Amino acid sequence: MMKSVRKNEPPLVKGLIPWLGHALEFGKDAAKFLTRMKQKHGDIFTVRVCGHYITVLLDPNSYDAILDDTASLDFSRYAQVLKQRIFNLRLPNHNPDTERAWMEQHFQGPSLARLSSSMHLHLQTLLREEERSCSPAEWRQDGLFSLCYSLLFRAGYLTLFGTEKSNNVTELAAVYKEFRKFDGLLTKLARSTLKQEEKRTASLSQKRLWELLSPAWLSRGNGSDSSSWQQSYLRHLQREGVDTEMQRRAMLLQLWATQGNAGPAAFWLLGFLLTHPEAMRAVKEELRGLALQEDGSLQHHLLDTLEHHSTPVFDSVLSETLRLTAAALINREVIQNTTLRLASGQKYQLRQGDRVCLFPFLSPQMDPQIHHDPQTFQYDRFLNADGTEKKKFYKDGERLKYYTMPWGADKNMCVGRHFAVSGIKQFAFMVLTQLDLELCDPTATVPPVNPSRYGFGMLQPDGDLEVHYRLKTLH
Repeated sequence: MMKSVRKNEPPLVKGLIPWLGHALEFGKDAAKFLTRMKQKHGDIFTVRVCGHYITVLLDPNSYDAILDDTASLDFSRYAQVLKQRIFNLRLPNHNPDTERAWMEQHFQGPSLARLSSSMHLHLQTLLREEERSCSPAEWRQDGLFSLCYSLLFRAGYLTLFGTEKSNNVTELAAVYKEFRKFDGLLTKLARSTLKQEEKRTASLSQKRLWELLSPAWLSRGNGSDSSSWQQSYLRHLQREGVDTEMQRRAMLLQLWATQGNAGPAAFWLLGFLLTHPEAMRAVKEELRGLALQEDGSLQHHLLDTLEHHSTPVFDSVLSETLRLTAAALINREVIQNTTLRLASGQKYQLRQGDRVCLFPFLSPQMDPQIHHDPQTFQYDRFLNADGTEKKKFYKDGERLKYYTMPWGADKNMCVGRHFAVSGIKQFAFMVLTQLDLELCDPTATVPPVNPSRYGFGMLQPDGDLEVHYRLKTLH
């Protein structure tokens, strides 16, 4: 249905193509398109995309007006659409609050400690396997993205989805290979833009992953005595009345949700360190300080060390990495006509049936009024002069509640963020302490982002960064 702007509604940008509107531009490079719209229309505007009207809000001071409104805005409806498109998953009795409570139970407190410890053991085992496959003095070459994604995915998979036979190297390699194939088509699945051959590839990949993620006890339903994360999640699904076929499909959703972002995040972090020598020196200096506090035995007690000692320099590097590369879209469906009140005092009418979208990557994360020279990696951006964490950022003289939002916000914040950060941190510290890691080309820079990934969590590179590495010689 055609739409015209009513009184007190945001500016409407329909696009030249009927029904399709701005879908092609949005899908090709959402950041570029929305930046252009912001420059032309300000912090709030409505665009037409495939027959839908999406109101985009880019004022971080007003985000709470969207995030806190659960009466007029719904976040689960569009999520269900994406689950169907990407994972062929239908959960008719799905209760987001129940699932969040289950997630919190497993990604906080003692459960989080157990998962982090398991992740640590699997990372150590996988790194030792890397070491055993070559002599200590031998340099190996690989793409940094490939190296990070492979190691973190396999360690995360063993931690959350591990079964007795999943330590099998062949099976582990098969899961990773199929996952990367599926992940490469994920944005096209979400936008329903797959070509015929890609549809076949995606379908085969999904089916293979459903098989690989469904151990024998799933069909028997007798895993009730096990305390593994995977089996606990299955019991949660069974309590919600989810049938066996949908349980298999839900496992692939969880595999992507838990393993799709850590590897890319670690790639960007190490890539920025390798291409910014000053940042690498600062992180290594902090590592040396930790080793001295632990009498030089950092490698043997890494997890305890990271839990009991602060690492403000590394934390700033990670925050800066995520500011530059975390780019999720936050969507809400307007389920009843409502008035949106901005922090400026302006009021806008939102129509039932439309969608509201926040894009924190553009604002606050890439907003030059908040972060000076926002396109540039500055490892100490989140450090105060005294070396403590910097938490005060301002726009137009007003202190911001949201100055970077890689994990969402408040009640909507990613439940698994502590597990993700723990894994990335352990991995980065292991690589920096146990391997000599260098760029093949000392003048290389990090590759550009793949612009089609905007809106789907961590960005991925368009290309890779070639590195060579070897086991450190311990003196």
